Amino acid sequence: MIPIQLPAGAPGARILGLGSYRPRRRVTNDDLAQRMDTNDEWVQSRVGIAERRWAEPDETLLEMSVAAGGKALAASGLDAADLDLVLVASASLPRPIPGLAPEVAHRLGAPRPGAFDVNAGCAGWCYALSAAADAIRSGSARNALVIGGERLTDYTDLDDRATAVIFADGAGAAVVGASDEPAIGPVVWGSDGDQAEAIAIPKGEVAMSMAGQAVYRWATTKLTDTLVEAMRRAGVGPDDIDVFAPHQANLRIIELMAKRLKLPERTVIARDIVRAGNTSSASVPLALSALLESGEARTGDVALLLGYGAGLTFAGQVVVLP
Repeated sequence: MIPIQLPAGAPGARILGLGSYRPRRRVTNDDLAQRMDTNDEWVQSRVGIAERRWAEPDETLLEMSVAAGGKALAASGLDAADLDLVLVASASLPRPIPGLAPEVAHRLGAPRPGAFDVNAGCAGWCYALSAAADAIRSGSARNALVIGGERLTDYTDLDDRATAVIFADGAGAAVVGASDEPAIGPVVWGSDGDQAEAIAIPKGEVAMSMAGQAVYRWATTKLTDTLVEAMRRAGVGPDDIDVFAPHQANLRIIELMAKRLKLPERTVIARDIVRAGNTSSASVPLALSALLESGEARTGDVALLLGYGAGLTFAGQVVVLP
């Protein structure tokens, strides 16, 4: 038998740069009160959202993804020609075929990289980040672009109080490169497919439905252990965490998780949901970008990430911020 040769991968991978795109249109809770039975106090008391961004017709998923990816490239100091892998995580692709990643890569000027889409619901970007890091460590890639992009308003009944107050649009991206020292920890991922219908577009329908209470109970009772295990595998503890950036689904969930993890008071907790709503697979990179841009988080900070949602899927990991 002829032995198959394998490439020599890098010792580790790290995020080199982040980028984001937020749609122009701000939609406040008072705006929504003009079209449905709701008000600012009702929305903020339940999910913590004050406003969200809804994309205009020209802000397509492709355009938003390219914009976020371009900013991440600029922040990383790399050129598009340096990319050999492009991943787009999204649960709101406009069509099943072709995938979005090859077109994004082309628009950015990356010459023939590996390119594919990932749909793991709101956990998609964390799944894609881990896949990129593993590809780099195995030698399958040297530099990767990982984008989380959503136009959830395309699949939301904008007159349905249960979902329209929550879901929003946007894109966040990271360039991931080889590193002599690991700066993206092992992923802890999984799924609970027995609750696959908790967040879904029912057959024959065009808009999402969500069993909000069921998802809340699942997230608050099942996922803290995932975060603890992610820290253990990365060799860190709660006292080492500078930034906690979970999926921006519900402010109550975020705050309860932080409390149960017993994170130190100095830990910065991402609350991007207040101004951005739930942007599914885009929420974690958008939150990280916002914290770095505001100065609340800094280069070299240790961040604990968690994506979770439709599937039901989840993925947690520890990273060092660029």
